[in-house]
Amino acid sequence: MSEPPSPFRCVLDARASLGEGPVWSLVERVLYWIDINAPSLNRFDPVSARNTVMNLPESIGCFALCRSGGFIAALRSGIWRLDRNGAKQAKIADAPYDPATHRYNDGRCDPQGRFWAGSMNEARKGATASLTRLGYDAKLTHMVQGVTISNGLAWSPDGRTMYHADTPTQTVHAYDFDPGSGSISSRRVLVEFKAPDDRPDGATVDSEGCYWVALYNAGAVVRIAPDGRVVSRHALPAKCPTMCAFGGDDLTTLYVTTARQKLSEHELQRHPCSGGLFAMQVDVPGLPEPFFAG
Repeated sequence: MSEPPSPFRCVLDARASLGEGPVWSLVERVLYWIDINAPSLNRFDPVSARNTVMNLPESIGCFALCRSGGFIAALRSGIWRLDRNGAKQAKIADAPYDPATHRYNDGRCDPQGRFWAGSMNEARKGATASLTRLGYDAKLTHMVQGVTISNGLAWSPDGRTMYHADTPTQTVHAYDFDPGSGSISSRRVLVEFKAPDDRPDGATVDSEGCYWVALYNAGAVVRIAPDGRVVSRHALPAKCPTMCAFGGDDLTTLYVTTARQKLSEHELQRHPCSGGLFAMQVDVPGLPEPFFAG
């Protein structure tokens, strides 16, 4: 039996090893994204379909745009400022782990412009990673510990709820979030996935407060209501979607990065655009991505 057609189209056949972290720039009208393994930071212009690659000297887990220009990025060695071309400018904080066994993974800015970055145990040997917050004072604080692969970080439209996932547990948690202090409390389960391939990866939230999360290995993204109900499920022509982001002038284009790493020849023949950048139109727009305030 043939699979139903996917609502997604491949807008960039990047063949990235581990495409991740899409961030839409409303100012430039382009999508920035990373290939963690290349490693590289990329700038995709959907009008010209041109992708500009900025090679990096070490793996990059996540990044955010700075209001003054350039980027803040969580690299394997720590958190750095990068210039507009992706070159290192200054180190802000050392990595809070052993770089031989851990690296940074998913992260972004909260609505107030603090930079949050989660890490992962690359060998998946224990919950030894964490989610950290870089405050306005450039101090790095552990906010969630006992994590294996930090993922799924996002905030509700009113900025009062934070979402976070530890991928191997197949569970997304919600927290009460204090915008003034950046503190979190009252951890609770938003959704727990049961199918073995439904592994929550990167996520975003739309203007109605629904949480969109990529399910690594399941070839799908799901939209989840604030009460934890799965509202819709959308298949991709790629087995390993990694993260979602809203883009376009009206933020109604849902972009999804994907991975190519570790796929068999059979899987690559079945999904030849794995590692590409995909997009589909949605009815409910997303939210502008916050700038780094530091």
